[in-house]
Amino acid sequence: MSIEVHNVSKFYGNQKALNNVSFKVKQPEIVGFLGPNGAGKSTMMKILTTYIKPSSGETKVNGYSSEQLQDIQKSVGYLPEHNPLYLDMYIKEYLSFNADIYKVNKSRINEVIALTGLTPEIHKKIGQLSKGYRQRVGLATALLHDPEVLILDEPTTGLDPNQLIEIRNLIKSIGKTKTVFLSTHIMQEVEAMCDRVIIINKGEIVADKTLKDLRDEKEQVVIVEFDYRVEDAFLLKLPKASKVINTYDFVYEITFKTSEDMRSYVFDFAHDNQLKILQLNQKNASLESLFRELTSN
Repeated sequence: MSIEVHNVSKFYGNQKALNNVSFKVKQPEIVGFLGPNGAGKSTMMKILTTYIKPSSGETKVNGYSSEQLQDIQKSVGYLPEHNPLYLDMYIKEYLSFNADIYKVNKSRINEVIALTGLTPEIHKKIGQLSKGYRQRVGLATALLHDPEVLILDEPTTGLDPNQLIEIRNLIKSIGKTKTVFLSTHIMQEVEAMCDRVIIINKGEIVADKTLKDLRDEKEQVVIVEFDYRVEDAFLLKLPKASKVINTYDFVYEITFKTSEDMRSYVFDFAHDNQLKILQLNQKNASLESLFRELTSN
């Protein structure tokens, strides 16, 4: 396993940021780490990169324990949420500075510049770059020493649509041979890039699923509006109905555990019970709806 987290908790004073968190990530794999603001994502990433220590529990990265700081740091590339850069340096100058720290051959600098699409801006100082290109410099720095594990905190922040596609393709390419553990708020990015998603809420893991499992889950949501209120328990008598939410007034979202279109069943149900249907729509259950469901409380 590239990343192993066993019963990790982290306190900041009396505030618990992580509560007994455990998961594993293999190589190669791209894992999306999702959660609302303050859920503990950045704290977990800082622990994995040895920037901070957990209050309790154990972590391993590339087989190295959290006590083997230099070994972990040599084998991990890290792009933090707030990308720290020397704005008065030129791109190549900054990467050369980091290459000296990692004791990397300077030929690697041109490789990561080309890899991250920085070539058109190579003549500029970092302070002259757009936010998107600054993000590319941070990603180039994380890749400079050819690490086995990439830990990326909000890697697509500030990118325009074209840059976003390029960086997405780059991350997908890297993930064919390396472990990529990334956080993001953009659900579409997770669905486009990741093999698996881990959702954290209030410092606890609330879901750990592969994207294939999410796509294969036979589940749908039917939105129906009646002419008067209906008890949730009554609607749960529909075939394969698993959940009912009264979203507002007389509008209901009914979740069915099946891929079969259930609108005809809802229509027949309304007819049999002398209900009028004012609207009847279907939507697919998605990663976004799962995220909202698990992090809304």
